Amino acid sequence: MPGSTPTHFAYRTPLGRVTIASDGQAVTALAFGEQELPGEARATELTNRAANQLQEYFAGKRRAFDLPLAPAGTDFQKRVWAAVERVPYGETRSYSDVAAAIGSPRSCRAVGAASNRNPLPILIPCHRVVGANGSPAGSGNSAKTKAFLLDMERRTANEG
Repeated sequence: MPGSTPTHFAYRTPLGRVTIASDGQAVTALAFGEQELPGEARATELTNRAANQLQEYFAGKRRAFDLPLAPAGTDFQKRVWAAVERVPYGETRSYSDVAAAIGSPRSCRAVGAASNRNPLPILIPCHRVVGANGSPAGSGNSAKTKAFLLDMERRTANEG
């Protein structure tokens, strides 16, 4: 439905409140905590579907998401996010690996910036992009969230 009113709805996850936004055709944003997103606050088939897939992911029953995504970003950011979507569940890549994958091997810092601006965390798994030494890069809550997700994926991947 082009031109439909953007919507968002908050759901509970093991990481706390997550708000999922949609433009009626695709998921456009996912925000942690009390962050407000534009649009009308109401659940839709698409936000509910995204929430259900997130619950399956946190329960270890889903390794990939089957949702239409429409993240807003620059062409460079979208190239980074597309490369990140190809990182397999339970695995990681360094910022330099992603930079090389998009044909821009000297853009490690820009890859990091694009990862930090990802409007669809978890759905576009930028938590799988780590520092050269393998440690989750980031600060404060983002580093803790990244470590939580990586640990969860490694445990689940090792189970089968």
